Amino acid sequence: MKYILQKEKLAAQFAVGLFSLSCMIVGPQAFAADSSAQRIKQLESTLQQIQGELNRIKAESARTQEIQNELNRVKAESARTTQKVEQIQEVRSSKQDAGFDGISDKRTMLFFRGGYARSDETRNGVSIESRVAPVGAQERADRDAWYVGAGFDFQLTRDTWGLIPKTEIDAELMFEYKQFAHGVPGSALANEPTQLAGGALNPRGVTVSQFTLSAAPKIKFNHFAEYKLRPWIIPAGLAIHVLSPPTESITVLDPGIMFAGGLEYNIWKDFFIGADARYQLIAGSLDGTKFGGLTVGGYMGIGF
Repeated sequence: MKYILQKEKLAAQFAVGLFSLSCMIVGPQAFAADSSAQRIKQLESTLQQIQGELNRIKAESARTQEIQNELNRVKAESARTTQKVEQIQEVRSSKQDAGFDGISDKRTMLFFRGGYARSDETRNGVSIESRVAPVGAQERADRDAWYVGAGFDFQLTRDTWGLIPKTEIDAELMFEYKQFAHGVPGSALANEPTQLAGGALNPRGVTVSQFTLSAAPKIKFNHFAEYKLRPWIIPAGLAIHVLSPPTESITVLDPGIMFAGGLEYNIWKDFFIGADARYQLIAGSLDGTKFGGLTVGGYMGIGF
């Protein structure tokens, strides 16, 4: 019996030892597994935090890039605006302080004309030829003449009231004096003493001339500063003519229509030179006198 009790006691001790050994072997492994799981969870949490921080940095970087792009766009726009302002200031300065190559921008011009004139027919007047008293020298002036004149161009619009760009409309007021001959022997009325009273042939010389006052619209092309040469036309204008000597019925005034065209060049600042051709159209005759004709010449002008 004692032997059996010892054997059972030994078996119990062996079981307790085996259980203790098992605990000693399994316990550290379970503890290590729990620690690894915690470390993995901590790593995952850290990685998630790092990923979130990276995403935040990327978002902030994208916003920073957008802000930088907007700043660059604003800088470029500001530079373009500054350049345009400088160009406008330079143009204004060049107009105000134009040098030799400057273009005038004045709205009114005074011009002086001169040149050659030719009448359509020879002049016929009381002091030259008289059909009432056909006595005396009765000579006529030549058809050729010289002329001088002056006038004003008043600018009405730069661009034909917005209809045609770079096309200026001016109102021209012009007068000219033409002389066909000087000292032409006259009729009996220009004789000293008159032959009508029985005097001898002693004709007095008379001057054959004509004065013209006209008002007309003038169309000038290529107005703005990039052009210095400007052609122009007068499609039609009103002209009033004064004759000397008067016609046989003592008439001195007659209206007509004027047509003209020319070229104008801005030589320096407000100074211009030009050339023109004008034709005076007179319907019919004035008491037997016809005095329509052509003028061709040049002019000089100054803007103010």
